[in-house]
Amino acid sequence: MPDFTAKDVQEVRAATGAGMMDSKRALEETGGDKEAAKQLLREKGLAASAKRADRENTQGAVAIFVDGNTAAMVQLKCETDFVAKSDHFKNLAHDLAALVAMKGEDAVAAKASAIDDLKVTLKENIEVGRVVRFEAPEGHVVDSYLHVQSERGVNGVLVELQGGTQELAHDVAVHIAFARPKYLTRDEVPAEVVAEERRTLEAITRNEGKPEAAIPKIVEGRLNGFYKDVVLTEQPFAKDDKVTIAQLLGGARIVRFAQIEIGA
Repeated sequence: MPDFTAKDVQEVRAATGAGMMDSKRALEETGGDKEAAKQLLREKGLAASAKRADRENTQGAVAIFVDGNTAAMVQLKCETDFVAKSDHFKNLAHDLAALVAMKGEDAVAAKASAIDDLKVTLKENIEVGRVVRFEAPEGHVVDSYLHVQSERGVNGVLVELQGGTQELAHDVAVHIAFARPKYLTRDEVPAEVVAEERRTLEAITRNEGKPEAAIPKIVEGRLNGFYKDVVLTEQPFAKDDKVTIAQLLGGARIVRFAQIEIGA
């Protein structure tokens, strides 16, 4: 007679996510010791998950946690949207965001075991992606926006304003989610990025047969269009394209923003 019961098998199976026969064999190997069986299965599962580490994990979930003027945003990566929208996965992403908000970006390390367990249970390459934390001083405003698709967050934004309202910060966050700016101001665009864009626009303009003397002016105009695409303050506001974000802000100032988008 084995040193364990069917109930023991079920308990080990539920705790590890392993199959019934694997759970039974683990109990046999450990003489019916349930905790030892769980650890054995976990070790085997982690060995298998190490083999999965090179598999592409472009799916996942974005979670946001805001507490007053402290906000955190965490990307938890996986391989499929089926896993990404599972409750275990979404709950872990939320727990990570809350932990980062309370204790800092490095606090994700405290959830390493939980991530390992999820790798074993869900059998996918799961890891923490980008982690962002804002802690704004008194008088500043922090807000967020999270676009939900297929039952989990896929596009998250944090914004910090100085001299603005919560409503304004939220409007800017929603705008960022859909306009996807890369930089806050024109000054932040790296010189090499501008130079490369200028070379491209010059080539396009010249290939169109424009007069050589007119090319510099045409290129400058097109470069302004490039800035409108990538610079937040120069973008037309998503809700009213007759107004730029700079005009929308009035006397307020965007201190910083962050965006995390699944698959981007």
